[in-house]
Amino acid sequence: MLNSLRRGAVLAALLLVTVAASAAGPGAVRKQAEMGMQLSGQIDIAPDGSVEAVRLDQQDRLSAELARFVRSSVMGWAFVPVVRDGKPVAARSPLMLRLVGRKLEDGSTQVAIRSATFEAYDPESRSAVTALKMTPPSYPRSMYEVGAQGNVYLVLKVGRDGRVADAYVEQVNMTVVASEGQMRRFRQVLGGNALAAARKWEFRVPVEGEDADAPHWNVRIPVQYAMLDRSQPMPDEYGAWQAYIPGPRERAPWISDEDWENASDALASGGVYMAGRGGGPKLLTPLEG
Repeated sequence: MLNSLRRGAVLAALLLVTVAASAAGPGAVRKQAEMGMQLSGQIDIAPDGSVEAVRLDQQDRLSAELARFVRSSVMGWAFVPVVRDGKPVAARSPLMLRLVGRKLEDGSTQVAIRSATFEAYDPESRSAVTALKMTPPSYPRSMYEVGAQGNVYLVLKVGRDGRVADAYVEQVNMTVVASEGQMRRFRQVLGGNALAAARKWEFRVPVEGEDADAPHWNVRIPVQYAMLDRSQPMPDEYGAWQAYIPGPRERAPWISDEDWENASDALASGGVYMAGRGGGPKLLTPLEG
């Protein structure tokens, strides 16, 4: 973990929008606030499962201290060796990870790696589930009127016909502060809205590779609800801390232990990500977060 990291920037960003409610409720919720940052890159894995090299995307947008922290942490990881034709081999993998920061009582900021995934979305892939028809959900009017924004993390069971056989909300992280009761309501509405849209989505299923004959596939899809000024360009948030209130993570009834360990909050918006067997190399090292 890394302390005292760019304290001013982190603490300034913790000023979340507050939805009107009783004073006690939002105050208690605000104490749960975390700072999150999503980063991406590549790692080289040696035949014995150790990490040989780490390359971070857009490293010039990160402080030198933060970049050193991430590289040194990842270099200490160990993976299940990648095996091809019965032999361990060197491998290169995409890297997506989520950093979290939290203010400590002494005024410093503690930073850790909360979650990591090792899969990049390739819309042209023939060995993974890819999007065919994914109409975005509409913004719920009740949430729009109160300025409720957040990120919904879905896990879907995709059948061999490419349709959604089952769907579940694993987590909803909110970027507003209200009472506990209101926060639960916000998560229910945004989660239910994303589920309703997801049940109508259609996908291309794998036609080659080791997963082509599976009876179904589990995929994770992040859905972002954000209010943007249409007159302004889309903000580039890469390498920037984003404040949020983390919601509880819940497990879909059909998800295996292996698929459950594959974190969802490190995934970048706009992709379809295979869970479990299709989710890239398997990390053995416990994460700090």
